[in-house]
Amino acid sequence: MKVIGFAGWSGSGKTTLVEQVIGLLEARGLAVSLIKHAHHEFEVDYPGKDSYRHRHAGCREVLVTSANRWAVMHELRGRPELKLSEALAQLSPCDLVLVEGFKHEPIPKIEVYRAEIGKPQLFPHDPHVIAIASDAPVASALPWLNLNQPAAVAAFILDTLALGDKVADVTSGITTASAQTAGARSR
Repeated sequence: MKVIGFAGWSGSGKTTLVEQVIGLLEARGLAVSLIKHAHHEFEVDYPGKDSYRHRHAGCREVLVTSANRWAVMHELRGRPELKLSEALAQLSPCDLVLVEGFKHEPIPKIEVYRAEIGKPQLFPHDPHVIAIASDAPVASALPWLNLNQPAAVAAFILDTLALGDKVADVTSGITTASAQTAGARSR
């Protein structure tokens, strides 16, 4: 699995950009997964549902499954939160894992930056930032990606992580020979 992160301050547009990039990468035939770090308590379940009641009764894990999806909710109950490496180990095999958050992890990442937020840029203090996505050019030797052009961000990821040989040519609807070979190797 290849991994690339998106890091930036709240309100910079990370989630919107990541959502758009996921769709573009999936359309190219890549299996994409995501890990999102939350800095606060969050719920994926809500009061009144059986799974919520079971977790609050004391279950360490509750797995909910249906014909469309399944999810595991794991209660830490005082144990430390997962490190990124531990979270990655929980995922099924895929071509690419996008990571939103975990801004201090030593993974290649794209900084999502908007000057109007009034927060400092991350790249001067993070050697793992490999590009900056913003709505205006930024003074840096790093590649600048237009935040409003998610296709350019997706292309940068494909090129940087050498995933181009694993993708379908969606403009013609024909999968390239190298993509077919890569698909056969991954089976």
